[in-house]
Amino acid sequence: MTLVRRLTAMTLCVAGLMGLSACSDSGNWNNPHPDNPDNDIILYSSFSERPKHLDPARAYSSDESTFIDQIYEPPLQYHYLKRPYELIPLTLTGMPDIRYLDANNQPLADDSAQPPAYSLYTFNIQPGILYQPHPAFARDDQGRFIYDFANAVQSADFTSLNDFDQLGTQELLADDYIYQIKRLADPKRLAPLRGLLSQYIVGMSDTTDAISAARSAMEARKGSGAADNTWLDLRRFDMAGVEKIDDHTFTIKLKGKYPQFKYWLAFHFFAPIPWQVDRFYHLPGLPEKNITLDWHPVGTGAFMMTENNPNSEIILAKNPNYRGEPYPSEGEPGDAEKGLLDDAGKTMPFIDKAIFRLEKESIPIWTKFLQGYYDRSGISSDSFDQAIQVGGAGIELSDDMVEKGITLNKAVQPATYYLGFNMLDPVVGGYSEQQQKLRQAIAIAYQEEEYIAIFLNGRGEPAMSPIPPGIFGYQPGREGINDRVYDWQVGSDGQGKAVRKPIEVAKRLLAEAGYPDGRHAQTGEPLVLNLDTTGSGDQARMAWIKKQFKKLNLQLNIRSTDYNRFKDKMENGNAQMYFWGWLADYPDPENFLFLLYGPNAQIDSKSGVNSANYKNPRYDALFEKMQLMEDSPERLAVIEQMKEILRQDTPWASGFHVHSYALNNAWVKNVKPHGISKVTFKYRRLDTELRQQKQQQWNQPVIWPLIVLVLISIALAIPGYRGFKRRQTRTIDQSYIKPSNTNQNNINQSNH
Repeated sequence: MTLVRRLTAMTLCVAGLMGLSACSDSGNWNNPHPDNPDNDIILYSSFSERPKHLDPARAYSSDESTFIDQIYEPPLQYHYLKRPYELIPLTLTGMPDIRYLDANNQPLADDSAQPPAYSLYTFNIQPGILYQPHPAFARDDQGRFIYDFANAVQSADFTSLNDFDQLGTQELLADDYIYQIKRLADPKRLAPLRGLLSQYIVGMSDTTDAISAARSAMEARKGSGAADNTWLDLRRFDMAGVEKIDDHTFTIKLKGKYPQFKYWLAFHFFAPIPWQVDRFYHLPGLPEKNITLDWHPVGTGAFMMTENNPNSEIILAKNPNYRGEPYPSEGEPGDAEKGLLDDAGKTMPFIDKAIFRLEKESIPIWTKFLQGYYDRSGISSDSFDQAIQVGGAGIELSDDMVEKGITLNKAVQPATYYLGFNMLDPVVGGYSEQQQKLRQAIAIAYQEEEYIAIFLNGRGEPAMSPIPPGIFGYQPGREGINDRVYDWQVGSDGQGKAVRKPIEVAKRLLAEAGYPDGRHAQTGEPLVLNLDTTGSGDQARMAWIKKQFKKLNLQLNIRSTDYNRFKDKMENGNAQMYFWGWLADYPDPENFLFLLYGPNAQIDSKSGVNSANYKNPRYDALFEKMQLMEDSPERLAVIEQMKEILRQDTPWASGFHVHSYALNNAWVKNVKPHGISKVTFKYRRLDTELRQQKQQQWNQPVIWPLIVLVLISIALAIPGYRGFKRRQTRTIDQSYIKPSNTNQNNINQSNH
């Protein structure tokens, strides 16, 4: 390319950059999202780990609920705006009718003092509710299933759910709820709730035994061609406590009285699963390709999962068969002033899609939120100072956030995060006095207050028991302190506070446990402990944790892994110490105290919630008494006895309750934190015009340095170009001069 052409190209480049700058209003160069030709209203969010389970019988983690709770519809739901939390119908015509029966199945009078032998719940389903489009429902004109493979060869061409182009739907019926309850009884499903529900639903244990026997018979026939993925039609099994009255009515009978059962009816465990869906996902060849319910949920809710690519994105799209639901018309005092009732009575959902991008780190999420490409964001420690300022008025948004129109939601999560011990471990587990003292020493040394200040920017409070604020049984102040770890100190102002016991107390307990100065009293060997956790990217946090154990001269080996492998370790009891947490399923102390109930030990059921594998008969007896009581002073007294047992045994070293902060860009409407329910997307409304304006305003391309650089290059090139032209002219002029004889002779010699 000649220099003239280069200069011409540079000039055109400058013109192009100036043209692009002038047209920058039509799009943003750094937009990470693909084009939206249909102008869908899309909510953009992120995820960091793939949800391990999407089957409503199996899923129990918060990250799993974020997705499937938008898809599945149990009978009840929580009112989005009201506090205290209130249950309302979702797919039912009204709240379930509850009757209490005696041992002869005769109704008890409302004022009867006789304890009921049974509780009978009657459910009436709204007619006309349809499932999302799905190939499981696809039938031909004769009513036969279109997809009915006899073997894996016939299904070989179907490698993903998108390969099934024939879709259908059907109405939600009572059979679908009944089928799901039987799935909860199926031991193959590993439903976390099976152990608990079997204590109450009449006949559930018998159904489990019958299903287990049938599966054993299937296993015995493996040699004749049966496989693990062979479909077992659960309709053939009866459950005495579950009865279909008609297509839209069914009943559930419980043993005695279980007040918390109503809360489970708002959880996805009780979402309907038609037998047609269960059959489809067991067709030969499909489970081996991850075409399963655990990967592709099917529901009647406002959204359906149209893309599940855990390496890139997960997409929820509006269910075209959704019946619509009116936005709430009432809430708490102050909700109207906050604009939370502006959409009262309007049909939900308000968005067409929710797109979740895989993000492994918090910084990219924060950056894209500030650029307007993510609609909402939490606040990591790295971004806390940029988002929040602490002053005389308390915690407020920084000026930069206020200028952008960003709003802040603050709430105390009904959650408890803790450092736990595996009580089956021969070193840190056990129930002897020495083993108790070892755990108490670690509990004192592990300074949760410092952790909250450093890594949570003060957004939390130490846990004195499993029960978080806002749940009955939580005791603030002196009455609620864990006196094995804290002392109550009153200051000169007369105000008291809990103060962690001195490290000297922990060292004394450690010596009494048989490990003076962190070494075994008999062998002199140092005590080395193992801590299982998820992720190892935060080296500062890992170093801080080791420092806590170093106070007692204990050596700590931190074993980091991803969340799914961590869950596998916990299910098999292969951890010694671990970090975990629990977000309330429902607003009752039972939902936290059952985390240490013996029959819920994880090692026994694989799916149990008692990850410490803690078993204390006294605690278990009190738990069984407490869980059936209504909130009262008598119930509180029982809870205090349970707390005292936990303080002595110390199955958890420490814990904290999180104060949740979430940021919303100005175009996100109808946001109110709900500590229990994850069903939130159908309420969200987005002002997409405002979002586009802000994205353009916040992402103007800065191209003047490029323009200046090109102009400088041109300016520097001009003198060189002129010099080059002069040399060219001189060379051309000399080419017409006849060569000398000497030169000609040299040429001739060279040719010779």
